[in-house]
Amino acid sequence: MSVSNASAQPRYLGSIAIIGALFFVFGFVTWLNGPLITFAQLAFDLDEVGAFLVPMAFYLSYFFLALPSSAILRRTGMKRGMALGLLVMAIGAAVFGEYTTQRWYPGALGGLFVIGAGLAVLQTAVNPYISILGPIEGAAQRIAVMGICNKIAGILAPLLLGALVLHGMGDLAAQVKAADPATKAQLLDTFASSIHAPYLVMAGLLALLAVGVLFSPLPELRAAEANRASNGENDGRTRLTQYPHLWLGALCIFVYVGVEVMAGDAIGTYGHSFGLPLDKTKFFTSLTLGGMLVGYVVGLIVIPRFISQERYLSLSAVLGVVLSVGAFVTHGYVSVAFVAALGFANAMMWPAIFPLGIRGLGRHTEVGSAVMVMGIAGGAVVPQLFAALKQHMDFQLVFLLLMVPCYLYILYFAKAGHKVGLRDRGAVSSNGAVAASSN
Repeated sequence: MSVSNASAQPRYLGSIAIIGALFFVFGFVTWLNGPLITFAQLAFDLDEVGAFLVPMAFYLSYFFLALPSSAILRRTGMKRGMALGLLVMAIGAAVFGEYTTQRWYPGALGGLFVIGAGLAVLQTAVNPYISILGPIEGAAQRIAVMGICNKIAGILAPLLLGALVLHGMGDLAAQVKAADPATKAQLLDTFASSIHAPYLVMAGLLALLAVGVLFSPLPELRAAEANRASNGENDGRTRLTQYPHLWLGALCIFVYVGVEVMAGDAIGTYGHSFGLPLDKTKFFTSLTLGGMLVGYVVGLIVIPRFISQERYLSLSAVLGVVLSVGAFVTHGYVSVAFVAALGFANAMMWPAIFPLGIRGLGRHTEVGSAVMVMGIAGGAVVPQLFAALKQHMDFQLVFLLLMVPCYLYILYFAKAGHKVGLRDRGAVSSNGAVAASSN
């Protein structure tokens, strides 16, 4: 049944609060990857390329499991799918903690892949859910609220992991370097085991949250009715290949997540390449996420009241280019500050790109959302390219050559790409009604 404006508002607020809690959870888990790169490099005695397998294993799971997730969600519905995603994440957290304690790197990467698998299910559900929980023209504003929850968690995650696990890393690294093989192994075993308890606690909390979501009052939304085309269901189109703006949007998500992870997770490695101490660089991810938090607050205020999400996305892309050039022409802490400021530029990109990519898909919304979520694999590819190329080139030049083309493509999508295939067709139903059923 359709939800009227009068009766929908309380339901919207309750649903937004629950989905906000989910965004907090997967923000916390996702933004642990930055300090985990540094942790893994020391705990498993790896080079930088090996350590960057941490985000690669995590983000590749989206590519392989987003489409299966959409098939799962068609059977379970969005609400039960969210609970399932949280449960899978709990299993992955337990696996990661166990194999990291044993210092078996393939097993630890497997745990991260499983966490990413759970997140693939969760993201495939919650992103279209919040996009269609009301008029899609205001989706960027709603996702901005989710982004604030996500980035607050992201700021806290490195700080908490730093306090519980990574304290004294600089001294430990010096001790390991000077130790004989037996002492080195003992030091690293003790350091690696410190991750076990935090991840077991995380696994338990995720499992409890899965049960909570399952029995929560979240309404079950039908995306086909909430996101239909304005001049008829799907304009007579029956295949996803008939929606070029979706595929251009998925590529935009790919390059966006690539630059987001570069600015957030790779910033510690970037700073350490200047010779900055590990005890400082382990907190750099929180600086980027602080910038993102400010960006979300600004976006929440100005979109769509003063500026459209498309226009704001264009300005953000231009700012990304400017800040990337600024990082290239400066050094040390100043250059790191430019990279951290990219958090502000990146903040409102996902909230704008995702609803633009799925606009007007109607009954294809779930599968189209999965295609968009597959683009998150950019977080695996772009940072790994950075780690590999910086072995042979100046790391600042590599950073520039990777970041600027990505931001230029985002600019193209904001200006023209999101309109391809939608011109003269009408974008979305003007009333933006959301169909919901009570569980």
